[in-house]
Amino acid sequence: MTRPAAIVTGGARGIGLACAEALADAGFDILVADLADRPPDELAEIITARGAKFAYHRCDIADLAGHALVVEATMRAFGRIDCLVNNAGIGAVVRGDLLELKPENFDRAVGINLRGTVFLSQAVAKAMLATPATVARSIITITSVSAEMASPERADYCISKAGLSMWVKNLALRLAAENIGVFEVRPGIIRTDMTAGVSAKYDALIEDGLVPARRWGETADIGAVVAALASGKFGFSTGSVIDVDGALSVPRL
Repeated sequence: MTRPAAIVTGGARGIGLACAEALADAGFDILVADLADRPPDELAEIITARGAKFAYHRCDIADLAGHALVVEATMRAFGRIDCLVNNAGIGAVVRGDLLELKPENFDRAVGINLRGTVFLSQAVAKAMLATPATVARSIITITSVSAEMASPERADYCISKAGLSMWVKNLALRLAAENIGVFEVRPGIIRTDMTAGVSAKYDALIEDGLVPARRWGETADIGAVVAALASGKFGFSTGSVIDVDGALSVPRL
């Protein structure tokens, strides 16, 4: 039986790699789209050790002209696309006073996190609709609690994620009748390379109760949710937002 195939953007490390691992464990073949010049041998070994086929495509999602090549590479490797995990993104280029936010830094955050993700999703959705479905299909977008929780020192990042959240809602409405599940996954404070530089700050905040679960989130927490959503078991929940944050975003007195 042919295995379903998933594209994971930014899948060479961190949350993206955890998603790729979880999907491979769940029976998916994996194409990782990332900016690294070539796929690390270790990455290929991690995925194929799970019984999955592995492919790699070097891609900057901010370059819209390259999106068709991602689709073509996946079809060439597996002959199908059943899941897209939109994970690639960047943090704020410079943290600081939002009154000093530079247009070029704003454009970079929005160009990758929002614009690039929107139009890659569009390209993949069209490819999905061009072929008959034999398994559950899904487009899963990793945003952030910052889609709703403001951080004035990185307003550009928050804006990009908030815009992405609205894109997910609209895409869910467009694809609901096509039986393609569309979901938003909002990580909280997750232990990754992106948070390594502020780990001491978050250690103290978590210890003081910022995260009710009293721990860091791990990349595997995100991967587990993504694999469950890709399974099709939550298809009628399309358009949903899943918070993976240890109750960080729950309003409380």
